[in-house]
Amino acid sequence: MNTIVLGAVAYDPKVVTIWEGIRDHFRGAGVPMDFCLFSNYERQVEALLAGHVHVAWNTPLAHVRVRRRTGGTSRSLGMRDSDRDFHSKLVVRRDAGVRSLADLHGKTLAVGSRDSTQARILPLHFLAQEGVDLARVKVLPFDTDLGKHGDTGTSELDVLAALRDGRAQAGVVGDLVWVGEQAAGRVDPSRLEALWTTPGFDHCMFDALASFPSAQADAFWRALAAMRWDDPKSRRLLELEGLRQWMPPREEGYASLVAALDAAGGW
Repeated sequence: MNTIVLGAVAYDPKVVTIWEGIRDHFRGAGVPMDFCLFSNYERQVEALLAGHVHVAWNTPLAHVRVRRRTGGTSRSLGMRDSDRDFHSKLVVRRDAGVRSLADLHGKTLAVGSRDSTQARILPLHFLAQEGVDLARVKVLPFDTDLGKHGDTGTSELDVLAALRDGRAQAGVVGDLVWVGEQAAGRVDPSRLEALWTTPGFDHCMFDALASFPSAQADAFWRALAAMRWDDPKSRRLLELEGLRQWMPPREEGYASLVAALDAAGGW
């Protein structure tokens, strides 16, 4: 079997550890695999479409762009359990008088990077669907780490900082950042609260082109699914990558993102 070349974005130094470990696991499972790292998802998508890599570990934004660019013919190979039914939170200052979504009118709303699905694209889309007139809201954007599609979480930390120091009365962050910052003791519950949770949506996906051989796609999935939480070597990698179990792909969880991009011309 030819070596599968996988692309991933280097949003954090731990990415090297993760993919070296997964490469070794694949090789041990009899599936030759290697990886190359990209500085941003736009470059990675172009490399996949050009055939320079066989598989790309993509954000939701990169995934739907691959689907659009290939006319829906691309192969979706798998996702994390944590990628299913992802949510974002609307966080507000308790002293800001924001008790409902309608109270956002006239207030400052902090949002993350313009390429972050969870901290900007979908929260704004869902708020508009709930009747919030965004023209009556002052949006305070933090375009941090563009090209990483929100992977670093830095823009979401900027949102929380703006809430803490009063530059914004409300802000949107992904559920993982909100839970993580609470667990780390960096959220003062007497000052900040989560007022609203978005509908669910799906996150990252392994993408390949239609030309990727079915035998290799099947082998890729078998090796991926063989990573088990009860195996210490696998568990270390699963923990680093933020999941307990790899799941088969599904497409329905991206419909809201496609609709948001269509409405905003964000393709």
